[in-house]
Amino acid sequence: MASALILIDVQTGFDNPVWGARNNQQAEANAARLLVEWRKWAAPICHIRHVSREAGSPLSGDGTAFKPEVTPQEHEPIFEKQVNSAFIGTELEDHLTHSSIADLVICGLTTPHCVSTTTRMAANLGFAVRLAHDACAAFATNASTDWGDGLQAMDAQMIHDSAISHLHGEFCTALSTDAILNVGP
Repeated sequence: MASALILIDVQTGFDNPVWGARNNQQAEANAARLLVEWRKWAAPICHIRHVSREAGSPLSGDGTAFKPEVTPQEHEPIFEKQVNSAFIGTELEDHLTHSSIADLVICGLTTPHCVSTTTRMAANLGFAVRLAHDACAAFATNASTDWGDGLQAMDAQMIHDSAISHLHGEFCTALSTDAILNVGP
């Protein structure tokens, strides 16, 4: 069975300026490249959508819409979540298990949050995970945050790289979109 492509939270709500500076402006384009090829190969695809319960959240209302380049097709399953992990409060694990899928390719937004949490949980549940690191993106921390004890704000690239480095080798194999497409699902 081919690996399932899991697209996490590639939603218009992440275009809201409230998030601040971000890295990897090509993340959505790379996710779209993966999606196009998975469709050509007729390989399994799962779309994840974050639907926030917080009033005024950018990931509620219109912000829950998928970005145009990764819009699900009618037959592609969509799993809606309210927390970081795509496995909590959804039928994703059951869907993958009942479809005899053991391998995943994960991409989406944001690297240190929903992508990281889902990747970690997928590995803990026994799935083999390839993470398309250049089909993910992160936002900078708020420089005005007073963390005390000498902690510093980090830019978006540092956060992204740190998240990927913590995942690679223990919870997943981090690869470029090109490397994943060279192997296929």
